Amino acid sequence: MLRFILRRLGASIGILFAASLLLYVLVINSGDPLAELRESNAENRETLMQQRITFMNLDMPWYQRYWTWLVGVGKCFALQCDLGTSRQGVDVGALLSLAASSTLRLVLLATVLAAILGIAIGVLTAVRQYSGLDYGVTFMTFLFFSLPVFWAAVLLKEYLAIGYNDWMRDPAFSPLQIAAIALLVGFLMQIFLAGPLKRRIITFAVAAGFVAVVIPYLTWLNFFRFPQLGFGGVLVLGLGVALSGTAMTVGLRNTKVLYPALATVALGAVVYYLAFGVLENPNWFVLVGGGILAVLIPALLGKYMGAHLRGPAMGVSVATGLVMAGLTTLDHIFRAWPGFLLLKPRPIATIGSQTPNFAGTFWEDFLDKGTQLLLPTILLAIISLASYSRYTRSSMLEVGQQDYIRTARSKGLSERTVIFRHAFRNAMIPIATIAAFDFAGLIGGAVITESVFGWKGMGELFRTGLLQVDPAPVMAFFLVTGTAAVVFNMLADIFYAILDPRIRV
Repeated sequence: MLRFILRRLGASIGILFAASLLLYVLVINSGDPLAELRESNAENRETLMQQRITFMNLDMPWYQRYWTWLVGVGKCFALQCDLGTSRQGVDVGALLSLAASSTLRLVLLATVLAAILGIAIGVLTAVRQYSGLDYGVTFMTFLFFSLPVFWAAVLLKEYLAIGYNDWMRDPAFSPLQIAAIALLVGFLMQIFLAGPLKRRIITFAVAAGFVAVVIPYLTWLNFFRFPQLGFGGVLVLGLGVALSGTAMTVGLRNTKVLYPALATVALGAVVYYLAFGVLENPNWFVLVGGGILAVLIPALLGKYMGAHLRGPAMGVSVATGLVMAGLTTLDHIFRAWPGFLLLKPRPIATIGSQTPNFAGTFWEDFLDKGTQLLLPTILLAIISLASYSRYTRSSMLEVGQQDYIRTARSKGLSERTVIFRHAFRNAMIPIATIAAFDFAGLIGGAVITESVFGWKGMGELFRTGLLQVDPAPVMAFFLVTGTAAVVFNMLADIFYAILDPRIRV
């Protein structure tokens, strides 16, 4: 495996070198970087032209300019990168760090959401092959995959931003809207839960009735302007995760997994009160530290209470701990929402990555950046989600036809065990490649999304460099995206070996 990785690394370096050379030559021959200055009537035109020639090293032959850039990149190994200057004389390294942080914020969240939801939908549709759910999801995934990015972005701006902001001035639902939402939720729930006709009718009636009662109650509470989850909500939802996680892995009768999960819920309930004052206005170190503890402590509970089932016990406990931590954080975000609305009455923004000169508490600033992130994240996620769900479905169906799956069923194992322990792990192997390339591709492929939503990210850096015939920003873009493609492709190969031990041999 080590020899394989070293060979791949050597080949990847060669590919990056050849691609960078080709890209550099194409960019510098795509136009004249002095074109607008040559046509200018300014008195200091010659001075400005000389400045730009100096900034961009235009007095050197192209191969010497490329070599200068390559030497600057080589200094990155000594943590002293020199990526040159833009034609305005700005350090490209500083531009890259700002653009990369902006894009990574956007891409990382979109990729994680798309992967989690897409894989879950893919498994569900594979298990329920040729059902109404399968046909409905198939239609929606192809629809999402076919959406033009710029058109979908305009729709999101119109309905999820402008329309929502108008509605937030006086959030209310008409009887017709409540009836429509209740019928839609009831229809979707009976499709998801399936079963015979009688069960579907009961599911539809219960779900629709529940929504028809809850929406007026939340409106009466003015929940949409003053939301609160509260201790009860955190506790009930945490219990739901613990019970459902146990049921999906080993079944509720297996106390070796159930008890550590319930202990995690109890511990999360205690932490909810102990950390309440700290979380009113925390910082990122507190949140990161809390997230680490939300993984470590439940993992230890699962390890020492799970006995021979320590693996599933640790997994369910960690999932429960993370959800409890997330719900506690969400409760404090809800509490900050009314103050945020006072500072920003129209909360969902349509352009930019944050509100200029915004001054608020930690949670209010978090909400500002989060609402700016909302629309582009949704757009990138729904497009990627289609690929994940379809690949997962096809992979699960292919694995389901294998001999070892039939053997597992013939041994009397439960369908839950067959799906999640035997089929799902092997079906994840091709998904690893998709996830690796999707993340690397989104870093460089969000050009249109960033342009529509006014994000100063990697896509904007690349577009500006091309328009201005400035190779330095374009090569900085290539350095990040090309390296990301190589690194994540290699990580996919390593993930193969983790999922399938035969690959190690």
